[in-house]
Amino acid sequence: MIINYIEFKSPITPINQDHVDAFLRGIEEEGNFTFEKCEAEEYQQTEFCLIFVMTGGTEGLFLKDFENLSSKPCFILSSGESNSLAASMEILSYLKTRGYPGEILHGDSKRIADRINSLYRTQRTLKRLLGAKIGSVGGSSEWLIDSEPDEEAYHNMLGIEMINIPMDELIREIKIGGYEPNQWTDQLLSLGYDKSEMEKSLNVYGALKRIVNKYGLFAVTVRCFDLLTTVHTTGCLALAILNAEGIYAGCEGDMPSLISMIILGEISQKPVFMCNLNRIDTEKNELIFAHCTLPVNMPYQMELTTHYESGIGVAIAGSIPEEDFTIFKISNDLSNCFAAEGKIIENRRDPNLCRTQIKVSLNHYEYFLTNPIANHHVICTGKFQKDIENFYRSI
Repeated sequence: MIINYIEFKSPITPINQDHVDAFLRGIEEEGNFTFEKCEAEEYQQTEFCLIFVMTGGTEGLFLKDFENLSSKPCFILSSGESNSLAASMEILSYLKTRGYPGEILHGDSKRIADRINSLYRTQRTLKRLLGAKIGSVGGSSEWLIDSEPDEEAYHNMLGIEMINIPMDELIREIKIGGYEPNQWTDQLLSLGYDKSEMEKSLNVYGALKRIVNKYGLFAVTVRCFDLLTTVHTTGCLALAILNAEGIYAGCEGDMPSLISMIILGEISQKPVFMCNLNRIDTEKNELIFAHCTLPVNMPYQMELTTHYESGIGVAIAGSIPEEDFTIFKISNDLSNCFAAEGKIIENRRDPNLCRTQIKVSLNHYEYFLTNPIANHHVICTGKFQKDIENFYRSI
């Protein structure tokens, strides 16, 4: 990974270049990235770029390039040598007084490297969302009474365009039939499940994929329970394959959960499991989450079975790696969010729950019982709570 930086140094202040090189090299090693110098004129074209204040007396030099640098947040790298921190503080104060976002990156190499990686993930996510089109097929399910999408908030705060697509259009595409085989369809077919049920499920995938391509969608959510009575199958496999392909796809027409999937997926660069909370052991701080679909590339093993509530179609019972995880949900108007980290401790196969089931250790069960953000939440492996909180502060 390349991290660009723009250099500011006073022509009259002596610099120990060996110290500078060692400072940058230490951060690179901790952060597993490579610094690359660029010019101020290139700042707007970079995905992520730091302002490296090498010495004092650089405030005026910064002002000369301010027009180029004010288009996005200024993250100011300071080594602490040659009055660089003092100059960085003056520059940051100038930015904050005028309403521009910014931050000084200073401290030991690990702290700076961790912060750069977190900020990079945040800025990359914001850039990816700008102008993204997300589709809602059929609208929200009627039981999602506190999950109505706020299209204006999505557009104003994230730059997302929401596209409403009639369920009839999906039904017509399903009846046309057909899909393009790929590694994920081949993997699912190799599990030997009932061929006629697999064909119906994969036709849903083909239909959704054609709709995604038609509208240029970055992500899509489907009022999938309508498929039970119209085409007598479910959308579980279709959503599982789309997610594995990198197209965020959610259940039940739940748009806030789809937005949550997108944010967590873009920050983590990992598959995301949209799920329900089913049970809480309040003495052990253990919770069970479940759903009938998850990205095909997320479990380390899986089997196919029926959709839980209806007993028809094809659903995935997958086993997710037993390791650290992050859980996240953002509210329908983006005004509130919840993020926490825990540990996946067991994969389960309870016939009375949705098919993929995980038991987790999580020290936040009170949130779910006193102030939950609606029903569905999203989970990925790894620890990304700080990244999410940083992202939320940035929108």
